[in-house]
Amino acid sequence: MADVSFILGVVGNVISLLVFISPVKTFWRIMKNKSTEDFKSLPYICTLLSTSLWTYYGLIKSGGLLISTINGAGAVLESVYVILFIIYARKELKVKTIMMVLLVDVVFFTAVFLVTFLALSHHVRLTVIGVLCVCLTLGMYGSPLVIMRKVIVTKSVEFMPFFLSFFLFLNGGIWAVWAVLEHDIFVGIPNGIGFGLGAVQLLLYMIYRKRNPRREEVREEDRKTEGFKIAADIEMGGGNGHGFSADDSMSRPDNLEK
Repeated sequence: MADVSFILGVVGNVISLLVFISPVKTFWRIMKNKSTEDFKSLPYICTLLSTSLWTYYGLIKSGGLLISTINGAGAVLESVYVILFIIYARKELKVKTIMMVLLVDVVFFTAVFLVTFLALSHHVRLTVIGVLCVCLTLGMYGSPLVIMRKVIVTKSVEFMPFFLSFFLFLNGGIWAVWAVLEHDIFVGIPNGIGFGLGAVQLLLYMIYRKRNPRREEVREEDRKTEGFKIAADIEMGGGNGHGFSADDSMSRPDNLEK
């Protein structure tokens, strides 16, 4: 059973790595144009925090090697993305992004690490970090929910790339099974939900893939969902910290397709 879970974890790591490197095309465009254009830094800042917390979780959990390695790699990649964003952002956005990085990825993470490492026993520490990871990951599910609503209203999958749904489904399923084999509820909960959301998105894709959106419906839906955009711009992740950005997946070609 240990061999099966290890193989699943390796496969999950490969898929997760594909997700982590998916923004490369976006940042190649940013470097080429020497501008962040309308891209937002919040998804990458939040994903950096998420991968950092999951790496910490994997390091303190017995048998958490596969969790720590892939999320450690993800944290490095997200750090590169954030640095590139800061370099090419306009001045006011550059300052805002730096402040957010310091607050979220430096101050908050350092505080969590020091408090849990110095003040809590190992079991309590593992539970607290696990709960934080789950809550942060679940908070990122605004993205696929907004996408699904848009597909249903517009009756078109124009804003829901197939590979977005496929990798959400596949990655969530693999890590959910791994979590069952390893008896890890913290990995299992968000990935089980991610698997379910991916399955629903694939179903919606099958239903609406041959339909074309009516422009007036798209514009009306954009207006109605504008209030959700801040939450949706926070990337949706599987249970291991990576994610998909609603902003990228709905309005740009720079995803996996993304």
